[in-house]
Amino acid sequence: MKTIYKVPSAITSRDTTYCPGCTHGVAHRIVAELLDEMGLTKKTVIVWPVGCSVFGYYFIWTDALIAAHGRACAMATGIKRVHPESFVMTYQGDGDLASIGIAETVHAAARGENITTVFINNGNYGMTGGQMSPTTLIGQVTTTSPYGRKPELNGFPLHVPEMLATMDGPAYIARGALDNPQHINQAKKFIQKAFTAQQKRLGYSLVELVSTCPTNWKMTPVESIERVKREVLPIFPLGEFRAVKGVE
Repeated sequence: MKTIYKVPSAITSRDTTYCPGCTHGVAHRIVAELLDEMGLTKKTVIVWPVGCSVFGYYFIWTDALIAAHGRACAMATGIKRVHPESFVMTYQGDGDLASIGIAETVHAAARGENITTVFINNGNYGMTGGQMSPTTLIGQVTTTSPYGRKPELNGFPLHVPEMLATMDGPAYIARGALDNPQHINQAKKFIQKAFTAQQKRLGYSLVELVSTCPTNWKMTPVESIERVKREVLPIFPLGEFRAVKGVE
């Protein structure tokens, strides 16, 4: 029988620790597939953050470090500059990257650091109880916005790819989603281009992945997928926002 599907060698055999319906596992899968397919697994260093994303070190088998909250891009910058032959990436959630770590993210992009970021956007602080994050939608109820996010009080959601795409340093910026097979395949292509940008030393690359958080959204997995399609994607549209010449 012909094998058409197998577990990537970069994926460990550990049972998942994520909540039912969480799409972190899907993101891990496509990252691991690409590390294998592109021959990067043994030369990769992943900087894991604080938050649900940090559990990735259980599941993706590469060299890795854990950064202080929000400092993943700063740590990745140091690693890449000292070991330019390594493939260096960060894997961060919206609370880590877009809130406490936004300065590190913006300045890594502005400098055109030759690192790659996979950015998980589930619209809240998942690990610590579902507090409002920079990507929480207007009107969305969280533990710190019990009456819904109000722009006059809390500001508007932060669109990270659109913001970074205005800068000269990034080589590749895109947003994908993990809510259906078509979008997952598209997200994998976006991440492949981001990895290629680093391999070609073209500069900073980031792919945001719109994700679910059924537990803190207080929804079933199916309901959370439906919410992504109905409420989240109209605010966070999918696509490529910046791709310099040479990114393929």
